Amino acid sequence: MVADWSMPILVVDDHRTMQAIVARQLRDLGFREIDTAGDPVTALTMMRQRHYRLILSDWNMEPMSGIAFLETLRRDPLYAATPFILVTAESRPENVLAARRLGVDGYLVKPFDAAGLRAKLAAVLGPF
Repeated sequence: MVADWSMPILVVDDHRTMQAIVARQLRDLGFREIDTAGDPVTALTMMRQRHYRLILSDWNMEPMSGIAFLETLRRDPLYAATPFILVTAESRPENVLAARRLGVDGYLVKPFDAAGLRAKLAAVLGPF
């Protein structure tokens, strides 16, 4: 996949500050269509109204975790192949392996900087 600056991106995190940080860094990189959700249940509702081409999600959220959100999307034909990046403090090897088994496309450990986000996006979307 090649980065498309106008592709719809969804950032899912239960902390508004983290939503804002990720969205700002995406905009700074040139992406223009960024929406945010405070939890995966809200995100799923939003996804019925707009088709997102990239999802960045936290792991630890309620009432559904980011890993459960990933698993749900991988079973949905509309989103099964959509690039999904976990942006999380969960850095234990068993968590990374569990995410990989479920089909995560990228794993970015908090805290991160703009260069780290850019590198992860390039690995998932291709150079831009």
